[in-house]
Amino acid sequence: MKKVKVCAAVLIMILGILSGCSGKAEEKTNGTEKGKIKIGVLYQNLQNEYIVGLQDSIRKYAKSSGIELIESDGEGKAENQISQVENLINQQVDAIILNPADKDGSAGVVEKAAAAKIPLITVLAVVSNEEKATAHVGSDDVEAGKIEMKHVVELLGGKGTIAIIHGPNGNSAEVNRTEGNKEILKDSPNIKVAAEQTANWSREEALALTENWLQSQMLDAIVAQNDEMALGAIKALSAAGKLNETKVIGIDAIPDALNSIQSGELTATVFQDVDAQGKMAVDVAFKAAKGEKVEKNNMIPFQLVTKDNLDKFKSK
Repeated sequence: MKKVKVCAAVLIMILGILSGCSGKAEEKTNGTEKGKIKIGVLYQNLQNEYIVGLQDSIRKYAKSSGIELIESDGEGKAENQISQVENLINQQVDAIILNPADKDGSAGVVEKAAAAKIPLITVLAVVSNEEKATAHVGSDDVEAGKIEMKHVVELLGGKGTIAIIHGPNGNSAEVNRTEGNKEILKDSPNIKVAAEQTANWSREEALALTENWLQSQMLDAIVAQNDEMALGAIKALSAAGKLNETKVIGIDAIPDALNSIQSGELTATVFQDVDAQGKMAVDVAFKAAKGEKVEKNNMIPFQLVTKDNLDKFKSK
């Protein structure tokens, strides 16, 4: 009889241990061990000031929500993001925020996340298989391209010679901002585009590109598809003593750009609310990680920034 009681006690202990293990495994599978959601973030390139601003925003709102972040820098290469998402899948993250390096190249990230049944939210840029992403957070880049080109056309009175500095070829923001630029130019037959080329969102590349252009032509305006490139163009124009002759506009409203407008160098920029984008990306990823329904498209409007309304944006 004593033997039976001992065996029963041992059996109860074993069942208790197994039950505890099962509960822990379930907690880990749900990604909510001790109530903490784990979100992976893949940035396109942390050498870009705007992307650093996005990271700051994501970190701030993740911290206030008690979210654990696992972050990676793609260094501008889609192939890096492909290997990085594999690491996130292995670490059993509950959701992924993807800032794509390339529209087509980064599509593989979405494929892998979908296969692993992990919610994925694209932010700022989109991928060619966007329908497989859980949601998108960003702003309408076609509209940004329209806003900046429309302002330049108005400043030039509908007549002049300009150059366009593109973002990385194939990046969705570059594709869409170009579409917006060209949409306005269709109705501006007296605006001549003398040159256009990519500078890959880089201040240094835009500086070299503008220096090269200035050797052979006069430009009434330079339309840059982000502020980093606009600031590179300004440096080249200033060194050549031609800054007063050429208007320069960018997109993003990074702090350096706002300071440049204040000092009378940069003509204008287009405000993209990076803090709101980061907050929304975290909010949407957090809800998706918990299995809640989220909106497919979450868009934040662009706004033109000039010296006239600068104070409003300097305070943001």
